[in-house]
Amino acid sequence: MKSFLIVGLGRFGRSVARKLCELGNEVLVIDRDADAVQHIAEDVTHAIVGDATEEGVLNAAGARNFDCAVVAVASNIENSVLATALLKEAGVPHVIAKARSSLHRLVLQRVGADEIVFPEEEMGVRLARTMSMRTFLDYVSVTEDFSVAELPVPERWVGKTLVQLNVRAKYGVTILATRPKDSEKLSLSPDPCAPLPAGLVLVMIGTNEDLEKVGLRA
Repeated sequence: MKSFLIVGLGRFGRSVARKLCELGNEVLVIDRDADAVQHIAEDVTHAIVGDATEEGVLNAAGARNFDCAVVAVASNIENSVLATALLKEAGVPHVIAKARSSLHRLVLQRVGADEIVFPEEEMGVRLARTMSMRTFLDYVSVTEDFSVAELPVPERWVGKTLVQLNVRAKYGVTILATRPKDSEKLSLSPDPCAPLPAGLVLVMIGTNEDLEKVGLRA
């Protein structure tokens, strides 16, 4: 179990806090809005009403003892930067900060943020890719250049095996798993010699460029 400190309870902060707690982690949230804190209190380990731009509040919360902190405040750049800087000064080993612009990102980097995210931008890129390639059921970025995508077995692939298709050599992508189209149950390490049936979904990883080629050619 890891411990996380979440600063800011906007939509992004609430979502991260709840999911981390669901996954069995210790989660402490801090926000100046008492109503927001009360609303999420039962869904996380600890919830504090306070200003994370005040060093005393972070010290009282034991910030230095957390494995990771997420600064989910982006609308107020000054507060975002100050909270990030204080968390790093407190000794939090990994601080993730939400940014709203390139300039905001630059300042966060200067004060020591270990990781910077653009949730809205990333969601927009994901949606654009999915919309432009309707053959994919889902498209999730792993890094800036690599993604995992779900592709229903194309009609011209039905009845052929992964060995025959030689997907990795022809397209540069790797098949990680398969699942029935109407189920979320994954079958890892699929049999490369088994004919692919209609209605099967292939879960593959590769560079964004290679995945896009598969989506267009399949």
